[in-house]
Amino acid sequence: MRASLALAVSAALAAGTALGSAPAVQAAETAGSIRFVDITGDGGTVLKANVVTPAGADGAARHPVIVLPTSWAVPQVEYLAQAQKLADSGYVVVSYNSRGFWQSGGEIETAGPEDIADASRVIDWALANTPADPDRVGMAGVSYGAGISLLAAAQDPRIKAVAALSGWADLIESIYSGRTQHLQAAALLGGAGYLTGRPGPELRQILGDFLSSNLDKEEDMIAWGRKRSAVEQIDRINANGAAIMLGNAWGDTIFPPNQYASFYEKLTGPKRLEFRPGDHATAEATGLLGLPNDTWTSAHRWFDHYLRGVDNGVDREQPVRLKPRSDAPYEGYPDWKSLDANRRKFDLGGTQRIWAGVDSGANGGVVLLSNLLDQFFQAPPVASVPLLPRAFAGVWQSERYDTPQRVRGTVKVHTTVSSTEESGTLVAYLYDVGPLGLGKLVSNAPYTFHDRTPGKPFGVDLELFSTAYDVPAGHRLALVVDTVDPLYIEHNPTGAQLTFSSPTADPSYVSVPLRAE
Repeated sequence: MRASLALAVSAALAAGTALGSAPAVQAAETAGSIRFVDITGDGGTVLKANVVTPAGADGAARHPVIVLPTSWAVPQVEYLAQAQKLADSGYVVVSYNSRGFWQSGGEIETAGPEDIADASRVIDWALANTPADPDRVGMAGVSYGAGISLLAAAQDPRIKAVAALSGWADLIESIYSGRTQHLQAAALLGGAGYLTGRPGPELRQILGDFLSSNLDKEEDMIAWGRKRSAVEQIDRINANGAAIMLGNAWGDTIFPPNQYASFYEKLTGPKRLEFRPGDHATAEATGLLGLPNDTWTSAHRWFDHYLRGVDNGVDREQPVRLKPRSDAPYEGYPDWKSLDANRRKFDLGGTQRIWAGVDSGANGGVVLLSNLLDQFFQAPPVASVPLLPRAFAGVWQSERYDTPQRVRGTVKVHTTVSSTEESGTLVAYLYDVGPLGLGKLVSNAPYTFHDRTPGKPFGVDLELFSTAYDVPAGHRLALVVDTVDPLYIEHNPTGAQLTFSSPTADPSYVSVPLRAE
């Protein structure tokens, strides 16, 4: 989806700017109120941008302004459809290509200090060159644009409202959760960066160390990611007080939902959290094409209230809004922790031993594709649970449920593990298992350990990626654990074995959050 969109908008950009001739059309009006401009970013770097102003704006009146940094690897025309809709509602909209990508200058800094300074320079430009109101400044974006918007809200107090869609607040928890490299996500981002931009030396080094599993550089990689994580600047964000809307998909394989939910709970200002079915940026994609879209409708309402003062009720609604992965309607909650109020456990009893390094057939699917299918066809990855080879997969099942089980939030796994080697990787999967044994994937998450004493048991607490899934009556839940998944880099030495046990003093279990009926 993202690759197809990139091709489509890049073709449009090439037609509109004649392969780099943006200065030739810098001052030219296109269809009504759209201008292509150059904006000087941090350190003199030229950022290619476009500006959309309300029809009839003559400078006599000031309008709220929204700044939109582009997504990773996507050209500056990405938001034109939404920018026009916003302009029709009275906003000035400035969208710019993030540094290092496409025709903008500089190198890719991955939401580093230069990118955050660029956002402020774009605001400066908008206030000086458009009828923008300095007291009504907003930022929004999808993916990379979302991450930059949140970080900018920590540094620039002029930003009064943010809509961060399919983004990250914690980069480490996004692509290195459970101390495990998210291989497909990192490879996709890295490849797209090289294809459409100019990665800087720091990014090239980090990406190389990450994909090569250079543990000697682990602390450097973590420090690099923390510097680019809004959660590390939560105090400044709260002090500045911007109204922040967060939107993401349950199956986002690049920026999983857990890290957004955790960040949301730490915000103290006006806030809203929305989760929907889909994968990375698929929940917003139709809106980028100008089609009706729930995510963008919510973002418009958010800005209308906090930048235009419209009494549309968005501030009185339940701030946590969830769309289950089914035909069920949206659900509202007062906060994220409310989803933890009703939990049901099933035991991971007995002892199971598996060989590491072999894919059992249970897996989390393919980045972008699998959860896109789930979004539109309710067709998540499946596995025949009775046929999974027990030599390579541990399997535990709950009782068969008499009533539907409406899973809402974060499933937690607690178990005791021992290994024949000091390092290893395990991946946990929760399946909805029907009467014939076919399991539909509810959630998953990886876990990697290093420097463990071979043969000595240790406790593992693992949070699966948050979800909203309805298990039908007559079905059961199954936890499957194996050691290989194409989504992740595994650290299992050849011939290693993992043993899962449930000591009497510390029983193993799965804790499932259920919607209170």
